[in-house]
Amino acid sequence: MIKYIILLTTMVFLISCKSEQKEMDNDVDLPFVLDLNAISDKIIDLSKLKPGERVLLVMAPGEFDDIINELRESIEAKNAAYLGTMSVSDLQPEEWTTTWISERMNKDDERLEALFEDVDLGIMLPGASPIHQPYKVLQSMLEGTSKRTIHFHWAGAYDLNGNLLNTDDEKSEFYQNVILNTDYKALSEAQVSFENAMRNEEIRVITEEGTDISFKIGDRPVTKQDGNASKSRASEGMNLIDREIEIPSGAIRVAPIEESVNGIIAFPNAKWDDTDVEDLKVTIESGKIVEIKASKGEEAVRNEMTKAGDAGRSFREFALGFNPMMTIQEGNLPWIPYYGYGAGVVRLSLGDNTELGGKVGGGYVRWNFFPNATVTVGDEIWVKKGKLLR
Repeated sequence: MIKYIILLTTMVFLISCKSEQKEMDNDVDLPFVLDLNAISDKIIDLSKLKPGERVLLVMAPGEFDDIINELRESIEAKNAAYLGTMSVSDLQPEEWTTTWISERMNKDDERLEALFEDVDLGIMLPGASPIHQPYKVLQSMLEGTSKRTIHFHWAGAYDLNGNLLNTDDEKSEFYQNVILNTDYKALSEAQVSFENAMRNEEIRVITEEGTDISFKIGDRPVTKQDGNASKSRASEGMNLIDREIEIPSGAIRVAPIEESVNGIIAFPNAKWDDTDVEDLKVTIESGKIVEIKASKGEEAVRNEMTKAGDAGRSFREFALGFNPMMTIQEGNLPWIPYYGYGAGVVRLSLGDNTELGGKVGGGYVRWNFFPNATVTVGDEIWVKKGKLLR
């Protein structure tokens, strides 16, 4: 009898220990792990790959290396061809290197462009940017073709003053959720409605800080980043960025008719020419900055603009976010997700707008976020103090 009592007590003790351990496990915050399989499937789904299309990956070795096999499997499941993965660093991992890649390494831009002619889709993965040769060459091939690229960023979080933030687990989990769960059909419909509304109306952007600027777009192309990376979409593209599809998705982008841009932009405090600038306001007439005022750092603004040439004093772009899953995240440090592609975030940019179909060249680009703006199109309010109404 005593043996049975001891056995029963031991069993109760063990069950209690397991229960306590389970509770402790539930209290522990496990590290976030990317679902690279789901992300890869979504990227390829958005590309609407056709059998026989040829796909090149471009990336920097690092935390996303494991996505390559996932993408290769997703590509081949569509009966498309995986050409290999080209590194943008000095390290070209052997496991990324196919015969196709080997034949295209260490070539100058002109030769590489000729050798890239058989690429139908380029997927730009984290770490790749237009300063890197393979990305730059692919981007130069996007004008007037049905070729397209997917720019799969994993950066682009900013504070409210436009300072780039590091991408941590919180932001990675946030972006993954956006990519996998965005309602791409609804996003597209909202962007089309806004484009139609803008065509024959004056657009006005105002903020409590003093921005009051207006412009028209006429027949300028409106790039709608709605996640559609299909060949048919690329063949209808009007400019370079119509064929460079951003994932996560969300913003419309347009270069207004330069001569129609008039008013004042009150910029958030930020660095210009590596100098802190506060309370900056510029006056724009017919698309050109004619007056600059700031309580601090005014000379730095003038210096940056002078270095940039004509582009530094030219209005570039109006962008507006439409993705309701990427609204500004509140907290100890509020942050703007993914380059301001979230619903209600306005971007007013200076500089070169040729990739958008505009007339300003020069290469200089500076974008600025306005998270609390009001946007009217004609007599209709579309955004009120940062909240998308329509």
